[in-house]
Amino acid sequence: MPENHDLTPATTGRQGEHQPDPAARGRLDEDGALTHDPAAGRRRRVPLARRQGALTAAVAIGGAVGGLARWVVQSLLPAAPGGFPTATFAINVAGCLLMGVLVVLVTEAREAHPILRPFLGVGVLGGFTTFSSYAVEAHQLLTGRHLGVAALYLVATVLAALLAVLLGLATTRRLAGLTRPRRTRP
Repeated sequence: MPENHDLTPATTGRQGEHQPDPAARGRLDEDGALTHDPAAGRRRRVPLARRQGALTAAVAIGGAVGGLARWVVQSLLPAAPGGFPTATFAINVAGCLLMGVLVVLVTEAREAHPILRPFLGVGVLGGFTTFSSYAVEAHQLLTGRHLGVAALYLVATVLAALLAVLLGLATTRRLAGLTRPRRTRP
């Protein structure tokens, strides 16, 4: 018996033969892995290399955009030696706010293209935010004996970033007319 590579949800027909579920035709799964093959009248899996290539390109392009935006902000707000790293603080807090907005828009408000979340979330916002710079700058403040500034920076960044995510979530839900998703008990 030849192998069947049709990954469409199926029902069992006569003598266990594979019959595609007609209700499942033409839909994409969450990551866009399945597509409709009109010639064969069934869905087939897109090759992993093609999916990964598109995702990799989207994340890379997004990362370049986010990194460039971060560079612009850091160029406009340079920190004095031993001073509070305003640019990195603002970048990380703004990135967390935007992540809260993005989460609601792509998971609750509307159905988004499967590549949008990796492009914006991992690429643009991952390239824009810079928690590695946060760690390096905090270390430099500590080793430079600017303990008060270092403590303020360490604590303020974490608290402001968490509050920014919550603010982004709540504000976007309110503006989109959504209520907070409720947890269901098992």
